Amino acid sequence: MSEHFGRTADGTPVERHVLSAPGIRASVLTYGCVVQSLDVPDSRGRPGNVVLGLDTMDGYLTRSRFFGAVVGRYGNRIADGRFTLEGRAYELPRNNGSNSLHGGPEGFDKRVWRPAGTAGDRISLAYRSADGEAGYPGTLDATVTYTVAGTGEGPEGEWSLRIDYRAVTDAPTHVNLTNHSYFNLAGAGPGPTGGPGTVHDHEVTLRASRYLPVDDRLIPTGELAPVAGTPFDFTAPRRIGDRLDDGHPQLKTAGGYDHCWVFDEPAGPLRPVARVTEPGSGRAMEVLTTEPGVQFYSGNMLTDAVYGRGTGLCLETEHFPDSPNRPEFPSTVLRPGEAYSSTTVYRFTAGAPAGDR
Repeated sequence: MSEHFGRTADGTPVERHVLSAPGIRASVLTYGCVVQSLDVPDSRGRPGNVVLGLDTMDGYLTRSRFFGAVVGRYGNRIADGRFTLEGRAYELPRNNGSNSLHGGPEGFDKRVWRPAGTAGDRISLAYRSADGEAGYPGTLDATVTYTVAGTGEGPEGEWSLRIDYRAVTDAPTHVNLTNHSYFNLAGAGPGPTGGPGTVHDHEVTLRASRYLPVDDRLIPTGELAPVAGTPFDFTAPRRIGDRLDDGHPQLKTAGGYDHCWVFDEPAGPLRPVARVTEPGSGRAMEVLTTEPGVQFYSGNMLTDAVYGRGTGLCLETEHFPDSPNRPEFPSTVLRPGEAYSSTTVYRFTAGAPAGDR
């Protein structure tokens, strides 16, 4: 099902497409490939939206902090807004201090994508990024496909949102696409203060024994540091809020968690890499991906009128930040004749809430 949602500042129409399968329903916008809402049951079978979204097109034009969007051409930060590729230097727009973040101020999250195939449970959206757009070389043809699946309406079911990214180019370029949904498994609807509560009670598990420390610009230093003995150890389930304020220098630098974790298992195959649980609702979310890392962000800089600090968490599956300037990191170069391919699945279940255990 599709419907008119609004228009961009230049008058381009934006559509909303609703995807559904037993027990799961997602609303996707052609603007920025945004996942506006994602409804799955809690432990009592009650559906609830688990991502932060905005009700109007004006909200996405004026309030959005990448809520639910596909970010690119390069998700995450590139130091000093520049890189050198095959001997040629490229300058990118800087929108995060001296860095270029998520493709710059007019990245893929600000573009209207074209529907390229729809069904009741899926949609493919396509965008052609011209040579030189946001400073990147090569014309890039990107396609993102969202697919929902569910095994039932009640709390005994299992539901998933699958995201498949594909791209080709006519000249060497860098590509690192990811989705910037903010999750709150307790439900993203209004709470006592008008917005949802924080995610500090959510428990996170990451299959990663190393992470990337950052400098004061939030650019990786190049070290792959062990998480053992630090607040970055999520190898066993850990409540997000347990160590947010423990004074670790890296938490002070980022104002919380805003770092890339390096998965222990090699990239390539689709494999489980993370799990999030919320005790009140009983909801759990497992993350599977083909990517080598994940940017875990605890919503430290959220200052929206409704969504305040810490009301959502991001698990942005991706290659590492600043890889174009770090030859020791896995490469993000895409060349003509190659196909960029990446898949991430967010899989949901609902067990008993904490009070019933």
